[in-house]
Amino acid sequence: MRKLLLIAVAVPLVLAAGWYYFHERTLPAYGPLYREYAYISNGKSNTVTVVDLRSFRPVRTLQVGNEPTGVAANPRRNEVYVVNSGSSNISVIDAEQNKVVATIGVYGRPFFIDVSPDGRRAYVANSGSNNVSVIDLDRRMIAATLHVGGSPGLARVSPDGSTVVVSNRADNSVSIIDAQRLAVRSAINICIHPEDIAIMPDSSKAFISCSGSGQVASIELKKGDLANDKLLALLDVGKSPVSLALKPDGGELVAFNFDAGSISMVETTPNEVSGSYLVGSQPTRGVVSSDNSRLYISNFGSNNIAVYDIDLGKIVAYLPVGTHPDALALSQNQNYLLVLDSGSGDLAVIQKRTPKKKFEPSEYSLLTIIPVGMQPNQIVVKSFLATRLIEGR
Repeated sequence: MRKLLLIAVAVPLVLAAGWYYFHERTLPAYGPLYREYAYISNGKSNTVTVVDLRSFRPVRTLQVGNEPTGVAANPRRNEVYVVNSGSSNISVIDAEQNKVVATIGVYGRPFFIDVSPDGRRAYVANSGSNNVSVIDLDRRMIAATLHVGGSPGLARVSPDGSTVVVSNRADNSVSIIDAQRLAVRSAINICIHPEDIAIMPDSSKAFISCSGSGQVASIELKKGDLANDKLLALLDVGKSPVSLALKPDGGELVAFNFDAGSISMVETTPNEVSGSYLVGSQPTRGVVSSDNSRLYISNFGSNNIAVYDIDLGKIVAYLPVGTHPDALALSQNQNYLLVLDSGSGDLAVIQKRTPKKKFEPSEYSLLTIIPVGMQPNQIVVKSFLATRLIEGR
């Protein structure tokens, strides 16, 4: 009996030691000034968890405002911005120090934030006050407040920084803002309950998912011309398309049809739906790899991640994670998929690698699960070279 007990204790210890050895051996070699962090907003904890992606360990828990939701990283400076929906303000995080350094008030019930490509402005749609706050990030103050449609959910800035597209959920329209003049240049009626927005890499078109009508709207963007922003097409996809993902090359768009358990692939040049595919229960969000080859889908209802091979046009793997996976992100080197489990309050880290042994039949494996906070909402990855070497960091 004692011998069996010793074996029972020893086996988990051996497995744990083997996992630790594998974990340490497969992490890349980083320079002393390299930093890569994931920032996770925890809606019911009023916190942001900072995870070091060099070691996959949480390093800070930051107190922010009430009900943090959207998170965005500045592409030009080492800052991260958190939208606090309950307190109607923005927390500014210094990524080098990993501490909150400023708070900027906006208006009623913001949920998301987007940052211009030059890193100088941020745009926040305030759903409770029917306006958009334009934030001057150099001075950390409001530069303009623009009236838009009813219950704006998201304000998305184009890749060239010239245009901001706003989805107005209450009146089934989009507002298009000229970013240079800081003025609304057009308002277009589209489809029912517009939500997510994707803009082409050349800033020529915007696509908007409409969860109430099972459609995606395609809109032509004409910067500098007040008359020519126009609706090009309404594309029928599946039931309740709640979010969109655009391939980095802009050739295809993916709509995630929550109530249909499917994704729809949209050809962006001809504005055509090329097909719809069952992927799992309640797909919510997705992310496409930088080489345009793989689409990762969070299946909220079936507690897994579907891996869709875009070239083959089929699912190649299902990866179990925690409860109600939602927001996704990829690490800078694309070798790690980060999955927020909104129901279990944790971050699942999935490793992509080339199998080398017989007992490694899959290119994907669950590397670790990291507890974060209550109701994690959004995640963003920020990588940079620190301006100074800090002891212990």
